[in-house]
Amino acid sequence: MKLLVIGSGGREHALVWKLAQSPHVERMWSAPGNAGIAEERLARNDALVECVNINSEDLPKLLAFAQEKKADFTVVGPDNPLALGIVDLFQQNGLRIWGVNQKAAQFESSKVFSQNFMEKYGIPTARAASFSAAPSIEESQLGEARKFVMSLGGPCVVKADGLALGKGVLICDNFREANVAILEMLVGNKFGGAGKRIVIQELLEGTEISLHALCDGKVAKLFPASQDHKRALDNDEGLNTGGMGTYSPTPFLSDAELQQVGRTILDPWLKGCAEEGIDYRGILYPGVMLTKSGPKVLEFNARFGDPETQVYLTRLENDLLELLDASASGTLGNTELKWSGTASVCVVMSSGGYPGNYAKGKVIHGLDDAAKLPNTKIFHAGTARAGKDIITNGGRVLGVTAWANDLRAAQSAAYAAVERIRFDGAHFRRDIAAKAF
Repeated sequence: MKLLVIGSGGREHALVWKLAQSPHVERMWSAPGNAGIAEERLARNDALVECVNINSEDLPKLLAFAQEKKADFTVVGPDNPLALGIVDLFQQNGLRIWGVNQKAAQFESSKVFSQNFMEKYGIPTARAASFSAAPSIEESQLGEARKFVMSLGGPCVVKADGLALGKGVLICDNFREANVAILEMLVGNKFGGAGKRIVIQELLEGTEISLHALCDGKVAKLFPASQDHKRALDNDEGLNTGGMGTYSPTPFLSDAELQQVGRTILDPWLKGCAEEGIDYRGILYPGVMLTKSGPKVLEFNARFGDPETQVYLTRLENDLLELLDASASGTLGNTELKWSGTASVCVVMSSGGYPGNYAKGKVIHGLDDAAKLPNTKIFHAGTARAGKDIITNGGRVLGVTAWANDLRAAQSAAYAAVERIRFDGAHFRRDIAAKAF
């Protein structure tokens, strides 16, 4: 098979790395890819993965490329192309593609849609309400939004309705912070069109985990649990980011409890999808808070998490291409997901200043040295090649991932690899997986 993988981040590097191990793959392209993806080789014939300079949101060019190269199967990594309808476009042109269609992508592209769906179908979630901007402050729902925050007692979460690169969620500890967040989105246009509508949720207390389920329109196969670290700084301080690191498995649920939590969420979700005519073929990624009153969904994502993908795919024993093919074909019910007994930890190295302003073009040293460590993989996210050098080209630069027989050993191995890598302004959290101990 000839494969096209769309995207350029750490998630996409992990997807390419795992797909390249499949004996079915004879040629692979990544659009636009990154410096690490361009170094991956196919297990079948040792051919390099080819990166092509097409933006992941340029749907007409991606379609033309897939048609020209006669790609047998396309795998979509990021959320934006899914929300823009790339799956619908490819299918209308007779091309096979994995990822959710535009209607299904609403679970991520619209927080309002997702919240309303959960409430309609009895999926446990936080108390919430939605509000809209307007041409003038007087016409907007500022007053109603403020009243709702007061009814919650002050602490709350203010979310942009649309996609905002993982940064459109503001956690507010009191009414003053919530008022600032509401003003920034509804009046200040902080997230552009993504923030023209907002969802305000009660601030839930508990342990947050990431769940993933592979879906084929009829069944949903649950992954092991993982835990992301969204805040930029140690001890969950600083601004929200796209994710500073993750690990799997987590110690917070037994296998039986994980299956129960999964069914509590997935059973009514599948029922709702059937009733709403949503043919969901892809990954469903709910962020879940384990509260004293039970699990509650914070939000849904309609693609693999990043950096969750890095720890999942270093533990997955199945042929990933066969799984994604079954998901797209509606035949997943015949397949059993197989996971290694190892633990995996991913530490994100980011550019100084991320998630705010940051510089690009910093030379990265020590990649080859770190790659020599056993059971270690350096997944590239924001990187590019400049002559003989690999340089920084984004906020999250690398996902340094290691796996071992237990979580402490995996954590130590990941940080041992991090210590071998250097670039100007490099930042990383030093407490990834610490909550597990």
